[in-house]
Amino acid sequence: MQTIHHICCGLDVHKDSIVACILKTSKLSEKSSRKEQIEKEIRSFDTFSDNLKELRNWLVANDCHHVAMESTGVYWMPVYDVLEDAYDGDIEILVVNARHMKNVPGKKTDIKDAEWIADLLRCGLLKGSFIPPQNIRELRELTRYRKNIVQDICSQKNRIEKTLQTAGFKLSTFLSDIFGVTGRNLIKVLIKKGYLTKDDLEDLTQHITVEKRNEMKRVLTNRLSIHHRKVLEIKLKYLDDQISHLKTVEESIAELSIQFEKEIKALDTIPGVGVTAATAIVAEIGTDMSKFPTAEHLCSWAGLSPGNNESAGKKKRPESPTVTRT
Repeated sequence: MQTIHHICCGLDVHKDSIVACILKTSKLSEKSSRKEQIEKEIRSFDTFSDNLKELRNWLVANDCHHVAMESTGVYWMPVYDVLEDAYDGDIEILVVNARHMKNVPGKKTDIKDAEWIADLLRCGLLKGSFIPPQNIRELRELTRYRKNIVQDICSQKNRIEKTLQTAGFKLSTFLSDIFGVTGRNLIKVLIKKGYLTKDDLEDLTQHITVEKRNEMKRVLTNRLSIHHRKVLEIKLKYLDDQISHLKTVEESIAELSIQFEKEIKALDTIPGVGVTAATAIVAEIGTDMSKFPTAEHLCSWAGLSPGNNESAGKKKRPESPTVTRT
């Protein structure tokens, strides 16, 4: 196969170690009949900060401007961050989906993996995943974390609802949101006294229709045990802490997203897309659309393009799409 990169490096990245293989190929003229001479150098590095800097210095010393590695969990990220500014940014780092460079069957070692990655890179047979600039990656980390917190809050609300249902207080039957002002006030009374009185319902549910308020009186016969009151208090306190934490994260997102204000406002004009969704979109795909040659490429990367698997006139049932987004 024809050599595309005459000096390149393949990295086999693990949690605690990195195996690096540099391949140097002699440049021959088109008329030359001699075979290319390939020099190979393999070294292993730990994954601590000083070792990663040592890896970068080793690549620079060998004038290696082309590096490829698998997208192994999150272990590739610190390696990418350290190498990104080598040669003042004049370096090509490919983070490749593992399925795109699967080795031939046989005995597998870390050294062979690093050699295989370097050999594929040398021949130009690897295509890197989309890696946005650092400022986009920082925003992406926060928006994804925000999503996790929202999911945790939803789970905690379900736990509180489960405790109320266990004790026979079916507040969600009468209230569309038991964590609104009315619902929270009722829950706080239950934590304090363990039961609700007619006066409590009259005072706390004034905006509710008379018919629904009369239906709610059916819960007046129920009582919360001391145990349930304590558990409910603990769960509600944790929910409040989560909501407070969410506000802190959203403030950090707002600070980082100021630099993308123009793009976020443009996305916000799309029906159904609010500021939160617009910020998440920018965090996921960035602002440089030249990374995606066509709209179809972007849809494919986002996992929105249905597959077509047909052979001999028979269509195979497509598997659920598994998208590796780094």
